[in-house]
Amino acid sequence: MRGPLATLARRALWNPRVLAGLTILTGLVFCAAFAPWLAPHDPNRQDLIMMLLPPAWDAAGDPAFPLGTDGLGRCILSRLIYGTRIALYVAVAAASGAMVLGTVIALIAGYMGGWVDWLVGRLVDTWMSFPPVILALILLVGLGAGVEKVILAIIVVDWTRFARVIRSEVLVIRRRDYIDAARLAGFSHFRVVLREVFPGVLPLLITLFSLEMGIAVIVEATMSFVGLSVGASTVAWGVMISDARQYMNQTPWGVVLPILGIFVTVLSFNLLGDGLRRALDPRLQRRSVAP
Repeated sequence: MRGPLATLARRALWNPRVLAGLTILTGLVFCAAFAPWLAPHDPNRQDLIMMLLPPAWDAAGDPAFPLGTDGLGRCILSRLIYGTRIALYVAVAAASGAMVLGTVIALIAGYMGGWVDWLVGRLVDTWMSFPPVILALILLVGLGAGVEKVILAIIVVDWTRFARVIRSEVLVIRRRDYIDAARLAGFSHFRVVLREVFPGVLPLLITLFSLEMGIAVIVEATMSFVGLSVGASTVAWGVMISDARQYMNQTPWGVVLPILGIFVTVLSFNLLGDGLRRALDPRLQRRSVAP
């Protein structure tokens, strides 16, 4: 197993998209893990004398606050660094939950076929007919505010993304000859799905997982913006945008910088997922070497 795994790892790491996404994501994880040592100030420390300072490179800026301060005199750089923690936590937890739930349902429906597949297909179509952001807001109004509630809402809303796409792929894979051969060899249904079907959908699953992490970051920022995610003392990029919007004509960097943080985070997930799929999907490998 070491040979094929090492080959796949080398192929993935040589992909420029993977390298770019992994580099950005490593930086974000580093910021989240070492936030107390990297942040120059306590992110919640207020200094009304220093409020609305521009970044340090501006003539009116202060080197003690490299990216300036917000309307309460809090360090924007420190808040950006601490906001990385919430963004990555929600991204990994929500995307993992949606992936597990959606993939299990998709594997069962696609492999079993018949009325099971029909029932799951109608359920997915009905669930996806609701606007996802509106549905998440409705769920949060019922469940209450909180990061864990946001994660649960994302899982409940977005499992259909995985179920719909993976189910379509499973329907194609189950018709292939090696699946019939595995059945004739006496493999159980569970073993066929786990050993034969699942590896075929894994590259697509990796891509969907990375995209879902980006979506989760955006949803959490949206819920933080409207006050349905973190508490008042917890730093999140959506809270930063909400706090800075009333001063955006005077100090646009208070809005631009957290938006840039969201953009860079989502970009890293998309680059990493797309690069891994190109490196791991044998069909894309064949296309790249075809004359």
